[in-house]
Amino acid sequence: MEAKKKIVTCKVVSDKMQQSRVAVVERMIKHPVADKYMKRSSKLMFHDEGNLSKVGDIVSVSACRPMSKRKTFILEKIESRSE
Repeated sequence: MEAKKKIVTCKVVSDKMQQSRVAVVERMIKHPVADKYMKRSSKLMFHDEGNLSKVGDIVSVSACRPMSKRKTFILEKIESRSE
């Protein structure tokens, strides 16, 4: 059986590199004492072979083998373009 790939939807925040992009994944967590929701974010790097995504785009990325020290995701598709 083939394992399912982890697919994440995130927003591109940097496109300064060739074939690499930085994206941020935001999530809401509940504070254990105050019972309020807080926004938490994680940055991840992904491989963009054709330099298709730009800053502000919403993209889907999937996990892959490590391509470098920090780059372990690859672009699946662009969900929506930024204006």
